Amino acid sequence: MPPRAPNRNRDPGGSTIIDSGPETPGADPPERLGGPLPEAVRHRVVEVAAELIGALPMDRIPPTLRPFARWEPRKRARHAGRHIAPVLEKDAEFRVRVAERLRESEPELVEAVESGAAPPLADPAAVAAAAYLLRPPGWTRLVEAARAELERSADAAEGAALERRVAALQRELAAAREARSAELDRLRAELRAAKAEIADLRRRLHEERMGHKAARERMRELAAEVEREHAAAREASAAADKELRRLRARLAEAEAGVELARRSARAGRNVDDVRLRMLLDTLIDAAQGVRRELALPSMIDRPADAVGAGDPHEPTYRALPGRALSDQDPKLLDRLLTLPQVHLIIDGYNVTKTGYGELPLADQRNRLVRALGGLAAQTGAEVTCVFDGAELDAPVPMHPPRGVRVRFSRPGQTADELIGELVRAEPPGRPVVVVSSDQEVADAARRAEARPAPSTLLLRRLGRA
Repeated sequence: MPPRAPNRNRDPGGSTIIDSGPETPGADPPERLGGPLPEAVRHRVVEVAAELIGALPMDRIPPTLRPFARWEPRKRARHAGRHIAPVLEKDAEFRVRVAERLRESEPELVEAVESGAAPPLADPAAVAAAAYLLRPPGWTRLVEAARAELERSADAAEGAALERRVAALQRELAAAREARSAELDRLRAELRAAKAEIADLRRRLHEERMGHKAARERMRELAAEVEREHAAAREASAAADKELRRLRARLAEAEAGVELARRSARAGRNVDDVRLRMLLDTLIDAAQGVRRELALPSMIDRPADAVGAGDPHEPTYRALPGRALSDQDPKLLDRLLTLPQVHLIIDGYNVTKTGYGELPLADQRNRLVRALGGLAAQTGAEVTCVFDGAELDAPVPMHPPRGVRVRFSRPGQTADELIGELVRAEPPGRPVVVVSSDQEVADAARRAEARPAPSTLLLRRLGRA
């Protein structure tokens, strides 16, 4: 008796359930595969089952697969495949539902598989997956045919890959041979170049040795010549020392004669000095008698006293700052102050702005005038300090120390003009020093035959004092 065909019933959910029925005595055993499903077929079956799990109600899903029901189908097929495959193998009801799902999505393929004739152009993995799920008579044959086709395709792909690999290796071998040939040519060229360089170095080494030998010969000749010159120099030095001793003896004799002459002249000069001193005493006594007779004052005005200037007690105006120049020889001012009857004229604000311009104008004037009093007492020079009074807005009370004259320019007159008048008032021949770092004042002083000096020199001199 032929085996009873499975009954197709409908479950309450509308899916067709394939019931193989109870096995009858003497019936053929169910068909089974001789090995595991090919990986491509297994992957196809799991994909179809993964899509169905997301569409079934929760109570229709096998309990072991319910945790994956909410996953995305691709994720379910990729990560839950090892759980889905055993359920498909053991749970015939779930496998039937998956087969019905495949029947709905690919009816033509399912119909061809159930008829036992797979389409010629169909994917072997899809045919084997449909046969595995539908389980028509001879389904194992279809799976085994798909396995053989997949293995043949894999062998063909592997053979093609091997052929491509062999071709690539052949190309690499040819390239390596060419590179080896090129490398050998390069090494041969480098070897020839190295041999040529070695030959050149040997030639140069020989030349250097010959030159070194010649240099040593020349050095010996020069050493002998230097020794001869040293001997000649020693002889010349001995002769020069002998001549020097003779000249020193003559110099000592000359110095003794000069000293004797000085003593003789000093004795005669002492007599003349006594006579001159007596004459000067007589003239001084006569001059004092004439002064008393004519009732002349004991002090007379100096030329600078006659130059007009502004009254410090009258309203005047504020000064303008000067410009500082670079320092010159520090000993210049000291040498100028040693001149007899020297007149030191100072551009007041130019000096104070250079040295301590951060102070108020009144403090600047007082500080400079006090310092000039000490300088006048030390050197005995006539000192005149000129300030610009054209823009002062109040009377300026000044009490200069002894030996210091303070002058303010008149309204409408600058301190530079007043300094020029003071210089021109001095008689020709008297030494006049103008202290200012203003280039115009210095140039005017030179034209008037006075000696200019920068303000920094005076500040240094006052600092030492």
